[in-house]
Amino acid sequence: MKTGRAWVLLLLMLCGVVIGSFLGLLTKDISWLSWLDYGMTFGIGTGGEGALVLNLGVISLTFGLSIKISIASIIGVVIAFLIYRRL
Repeated sequence: MKTGRAWVLLLLMLCGVVIGSFLGLLTKDISWLSWLDYGMTFGIGTGGEGALVLNLGVISLTFGLSIKISIASIIGVVIAFLIYRRL
C-alpha cells in the first residue's frame, strides 16, 4: 500500500468514526433509532481515576483519554472502508 493511499484510508476512517458518532448522538432520543447510540466508553483517566496529573503549583494539568465506540461509529467505519475500496 502506498503511503498516500494509507493517509486517505486513515482520513476516511476518522471521518467515518466522527460522522457515525455524531449521527448516533442525534438519534439517541428517537425511540426506533436509539440503538445506534448503544456502545461502550473506555480509556485512561475516565471520570478522574487514573488520569495523569501534572501539578506545577500555579497550574494543574490533567491528561486523560476516553473513547466511545457505538453502533453508529462502527457503521460509519464500515461505510468509510467501502468508499475507500471504490476509490
